Amino acid sequence: MANKLWEKNFEVNAEIERFTVGRDREMDLFLAPFDVLGSMAHITMLESIGLLEKDELPPLLAELRNIHAQCERGEFVIEDGVEDVHSQVELMLTRRLGDMGKKIHSGRSRNDQVLVDLKLFTRHELRQVVDAVKVLFDELIAKSNRYKDVLMPGYTHLQVAMPSSFGLWFGAYAESLTDDMLFLQAAWRMTNRNPLGSAAGYGSSFPLNRQLTTDLLGFDSMDYNVVYAQMGRGKMERNVAFALATVAGTLAKLAFDACLFNSQNFSFVKLPKECTTGSSIMPHKKNPDVFELIRAKCNKIQSLPQQVMLIMNNLPVGYFRDLQIIKEVFLPAFGELKDCLQMAAYIINKIEVNEHILDNAMYDPMFSVEEVNRLAAEGMPFRDAYKQVGLEIENGTFRASHDIHHTHEGSIGNLCNEQIVQLMDETLQGFSFKRVEEAERRLLQP
Repeated sequence: MANKLWEKNFEVNAEIERFTVGRDREMDLFLAPFDVLGSMAHITMLESIGLLEKDELPPLLAELRNIHAQCERGEFVIEDGVEDVHSQVELMLTRRLGDMGKKIHSGRSRNDQVLVDLKLFTRHELRQVVDAVKVLFDELIAKSNRYKDVLMPGYTHLQVAMPSSFGLWFGAYAESLTDDMLFLQAAWRMTNRNPLGSAAGYGSSFPLNRQLTTDLLGFDSMDYNVVYAQMGRGKMERNVAFALATVAGTLAKLAFDACLFNSQNFSFVKLPKECTTGSSIMPHKKNPDVFELIRAKCNKIQSLPQQVMLIMNNLPVGYFRDLQIIKEVFLPAFGELKDCLQMAAYIINKIEVNEHILDNAMYDPMFSVEEVNRLAAEGMPFRDAYKQVGLEIENGTFRASHDIHHTHEGSIGNLCNEQIVQLMDETLQGFSFKRVEEAERRLLQP
């Protein structure tokens, strides 16, 4: 059994170890490639300040690149008896390179090591979430433009209210994602700051060059104050969780609409067959299971900020083991949200729209406001026009005209989709993806 980094000359009770380790080793597999990247930057900096010999750095970097490649291939494992990802990487280096493998921990603590792992993991996952949001956004805009002239009922209180359109419906969710992207950008910018060098939260007596590791890892800046760097654990996860939750909120609402509009009583849309399931007893059923699961998963993700907050909100300054539990709810959330985004984009691409909803006379009353406005535009006082049309509806004499003309910005006849696309593009320009890509490429290239 491998020794633990902190182990002294006594043995820990097995049950205590089981309880305190919990799911750490399982969660650390999410972090493995990022632990390697952080170590590569750290030892490059150690060599620059004389804590590694010049001839020690190249073999260490080469072995770390090999370990990173193992992670990318899904072959990295944390062996039985090894406490965490940090210990496993150090053990692998020591096996292959001897005592020089033991030097990589100089000037850092597992506290700032896991902090930088979490930052690198989170920014990687945020990039993938951003990409998935953009794919769904593009599908929604395309459908909005395609069906901009197809009218559908708009609802308030689940009552037929006023004319809407599929252009408005699809476009509304696209614009919602532009606001959600602002949260993701804020999450990215708060995440993309370097905590490495804060050690256990109080810095180090070694003359560390924190700007060098910041540059090597492609961070926008560092978390400057070493105490704040440690205080950021939990805070970063909470703030990112809010960004994930706002995307999930948009998806959950879209999923509910789609389930409702797909039902026989509405029949506004038809979901692709492969995205529905049947009943074991009712041969006519086609259930919108994918959107129902998207709704449930996204509702769960919307609880994530509260889970993180309740774990960390009454902790004073410094590190506490409580923070380890955050990983269990935080790390898997990205995969769940990406799944939901990808499924939603697939269905939106394949969804069929009923272009003849308004052939049914039951929807005629929703044109009442159009008639009131027409009379008012011709000079009749609005309240008189409202009363006249109301009486016609009660008497069954109201005759709806489907010929409507909405011209103001954001209305049926003027969707402003070009402006919405511009908003999205401007937000996307605020991410420093290229800097990160270049930094990681330089580290990983021999």
